[in-house]
Amino acid sequence: MIVKEFEGKNEKEAIDRAIEELGLDRNEIDFEIVESKRPGILFRGGKVKIRVHLSEEQEEFDDEPEPGNGGGERPSRSTGATLEPAGEFEPKVIAFAKGLLEHMGFPAEVRVNFREEGRLGLDIESDGSGILIGKQGKTLEALQFIVNLAAGRMEGNTTRIVLDTQDYRSRRERSLIRMANQVAEQVRRSRESQLLEPLNPFERRLIHTSLARYGDIETVSEGDGLYKRIRVICRADRDRG
Repeated sequence: MIVKEFEGKNEKEAIDRAIEELGLDRNEIDFEIVESKRPGILFRGGKVKIRVHLSEEQEEFDDEPEPGNGGGERPSRSTGATLEPAGEFEPKVIAFAKGLLEHMGFPAEVRVNFREEGRLGLDIESDGSGILIGKQGKTLEALQFIVNLAAGRMEGNTTRIVLDTQDYRSRRERSLIRMANQVAEQVRRSRESQLLEPLNPFERRLIHTSLARYGDIETVSEGDGLYKRIRVICRADRDRG
């Protein structure tokens, strides 16, 4: 896991600097905002700091890594077992996550379910897990963004936090792969493209990778922002067009 930070007067400038230094396209960087200050009075300018995460897997897939300020992560690698919090950082981030959930009215247990270089998986056990996941996991993504923002301000930390509850991320991955293959088969039969639901960066990368095995199917991202849609196209028809 490679982690680098870049600053600019605004988000666009910080991203442009990252793109220039790393030699990547805009859609090939996975970043989170770790600091944001608005322009003040008396000519004081604003400041935005972003943290860019480059992993070996991202370099291998390289299809769609995108803004990752909580916007989608690899599924948790939970084996059902939990790990004891280690060092000074892990208890702090767990305490923050528990406090956040309690303030929201959802008391919960938060445990470490995996740790690897640059990433820490936290599993939430709560009676309100369904609400915490939200529609298409968007509430869970928002919580993850907040926890990562807090973690990024803890001294010396560059670890990405992955929140999960009730094994949602693995279940979501399996569901998306099934759906993508069904759509691909429909497109092959009908020769008409189909547009999928808005997806976060990891989910889009998962779809691109899953459908890459079809020689006659092409996937193209459409839209702006964190949640884009994927169009599934029959390559043979496009070539004839």
